[in-house]
Amino acid sequence: MITLQQDSDGFIRMNRHFPISATISITFADGSSEVFSGEQVNAIYDATLAEFRAQNHLDAKGFSRGPAKTVHPRNKIEFVPVHAGMGSEPTA
Repeated sequence: MITLQQDSDGFIRMNRHFPISATISITFADGSSEVFSGEQVNAIYDATLAEFRAQNHLDAKGFSRGPAKTVHPRNKIEFVPVHAGMGSEPTA
């Protein structure tokens, strides 16, 4: 079982997919906890990554097709927003 802790801003640290068969326990800032499957957490990560790429005008692979910038060379995320009750919500 993988145990994650939500920070005070409502995020968990997740910079990669977890194994689909993994069991992930997330302890939320309010003290409650919830157990997710790896597949559920990966779907949340994918949705957050897609939103990040859309807001930053990146393509599906995370590449910018505009002029090169040297300010922020990485086009990925490390923090995923979570909240209690997400396990019972349908994923898109």
